[in-house]
Amino acid sequence: MLTIKKKTAALLADRISSVFGSDLVGADELVRMLEYPPDSSMGDLALPCFRLSKSLRRSPVQIAASLAEGFECEEFSSVTAVNGYLNFKINPTAFARRVVGDVFRLGDKYGSSQSGVGKTVVLDYSSPNVAKPFHIGHLGTTVIGHSLKLIHQFEGYDCVGINYLGDWGTQFGKLIVAYKLWGDKQQIERGGVDELVKLYVRINNEIKAEEDASVAENPDAPRHSALGDAARAEFKRLEDGDEENLALWRWFVSVSLEEYQKTYKLLGIEFDSYKGESFYTDKMPAQVQKLRDMGLLELDDGASIVNLDKWNMPVCLILKRDGSTLYPTRDIAAAVYRQETYGFDKAIYVTSAAQSLHFAQWFKVVELMGYGWYDRLVHVPYGTVSINGAKLATRTGNVILLKDLFDEAISRVAEITREKHPDPEECMRIAEQVGVGAVVFYYLSNNRMRDINFVMEEALSFDGNTGPYVQYTYARTCSVLERAGSTGKMNDVPLTDGEMELVKCVALFPEKVAQAMAEYEPSVITRYILDLAAAFNRFYHDCKIIGCEDESLRETRIALTAATNRVLHTALELICMKTPEKI
Repeated sequence: MLTIKKKTAALLADRISSVFGSDLVGADELVRMLEYPPDSSMGDLALPCFRLSKSLRRSPVQIAASLAEGFECEEFSSVTAVNGYLNFKINPTAFARRVVGDVFRLGDKYGSSQSGVGKTVVLDYSSPNVAKPFHIGHLGTTVIGHSLKLIHQFEGYDCVGINYLGDWGTQFGKLIVAYKLWGDKQQIERGGVDELVKLYVRINNEIKAEEDASVAENPDAPRHSALGDAARAEFKRLEDGDEENLALWRWFVSVSLEEYQKTYKLLGIEFDSYKGESFYTDKMPAQVQKLRDMGLLELDDGASIVNLDKWNMPVCLILKRDGSTLYPTRDIAAAVYRQETYGFDKAIYVTSAAQSLHFAQWFKVVELMGYGWYDRLVHVPYGTVSINGAKLATRTGNVILLKDLFDEAISRVAEITREKHPDPEECMRIAEQVGVGAVVFYYLSNNRMRDINFVMEEALSFDGNTGPYVQYTYARTCSVLERAGSTGKMNDVPLTDGEMELVKCVALFPEKVAQAMAEYEPSVITRYILDLAAAFNRFYHDCKIIGCEDESLRETRIALTAATNRVLHTALELICMKTPEKI
């Protein structure tokens, strides 16, 4: 539809110029003004003429009537003026032939504007904290981030996916203390990150118990924990380069990454860089000194800050009182390094909405530091996720591990597919694709800012707006094409309303891709997939395809199925989903 909108806008711009003698309205503005009528009986495309009224000094009714008179385009069967709207009715045969022809000609490139060719985008996403579980709370940053990477790649960008591992910070002081007190090397080598999590939960509980005891003993004194003091001291040793602590830290990172890779493999995700927070340790002093030299750094109770009162934000902490660094310090150093290394046109950060203030603060500091690329930094926030209403908390161990969630989904799907696919290997392959896809689709079917309550039964349903439903629809198109033995051919035959609705839905794909990228919103693609699946299933039930006796009509319907198959395949891949040909 984007093609026809651009063509229509260009014709309208010429028409306005010739009828009204005005070049005040350009084709680009007219593209944005064109809309889809709520009822297709009114037309397939419409131009509301109300916004033109002031610049053209005519009533909307007059403008619409004048533009309709003598308007000619082979794409339209009729152009009519109704109550200030210019309504366009598409010529079904010509339109369908062009749309399906574009899909066949462009193949897996159909839908891409290639607007990003020659540009680089850096995407920072997933980024779990080392030695902590990869739980459902990480699902958002991981699948939203990777989908945005795939969408940008599809539009022609050179993409750099960065897993900015949380591999530095005071939590490692806690873990080192816990390991030295209670750890068992062989047990951790067997149990992996789960054993590190147990240690982390235990020391947090012990610290809390000590703090509670200190308050009970002296309510007027500050909360205190000897273990907490020890943890801070161990992290300071780590920052100072203590070899024993560094060796433990490297081991914790290695154990964690091995576990995370299993989940990334399930999702089909690969990163271009795993440079975590620790990589920027030696790059932060230069940025701190730059802030100091520019007079931006102030002392506040011993801590070094940048005052952001003028921009109605709290101060941005750069250094603690003991001189140790904080998240903004590392993020600024990382951004400078990435610009110097990749020369990005955009740097996208996909994190929880709870971190929005943090990003607004250090983005503003980067601007104050005089870096001209500050406006290329983009924070993409998302809402929280819970399981059946239960919130997640790593410190207390109240988490749903992502690997357990995927295992459960795969297991449930395997029970359903085992009857159709007795071969264990094929059954598990399909169960994995559908089970993991169900979880991903359930998450990405919502606007990213919406808080999500994950319900497994809803996600795995083959009915309704779910991942299994759209994957089943894709498999259905594969089955039709396999039986047809060809991809068909568009012929000049009359199309039913259902066939035309399917063609229009296929034609919308380029627009939806552009919208998803502009809004950093993968759910635009997810909702489009649901619309396309629904349009195809209506067509499938209402029209004979393989059994159609009219050869020209049969070939046309096979071609419509092939076009749907191609677009569904591309769209599903853009939201990190596999495309099983049989379910």
